Amino acid sequence: QVQFVESGGGLVQAGGSLRLTCAASGITVSLNTMGWYRQAPGNQREFVARISNSGSTAYVDSVKGRFTVSRDNAKNTVYLQMNSLKPEDTAVYYCNAFRLQIGLLPDSDWGQGTQVTVSS
Repeated sequence: QVQFVESGGGLVQAGGSLRLTCAASGITVSLNTMGWYRQAPGNQREFVARISNSGSTAYVDSVKGRFTVSRDNAKNTVYLQMNSLKPEDTAVYYCNAFRLQIGLLPDSDWGQGTQVTVSS
């Protein structure tokens, strides 16, 4: 039974920063590639960032240089540091295992997400 609890979102002005936290259970983050995803109003859920079991990271082009994904294996927790935020980053942010095809992730695995709102 996989469960993710996201936190750390909020309202921030453009150019500001937030650090999101994902507490995972039922899955060991050090043994899996973990991902961050987001969903803006009217849009599909999209991939944002991932970190592999080896520590390799990857990002969607729109956040490269601004976002950093990391993990704390002892806490079984994944983080997303978001800097230089833009209004287009506004979305609900989710964590989960990484899959190239998001639809392969079971609906029941998704948490509530955490709302990030960036004002101009």
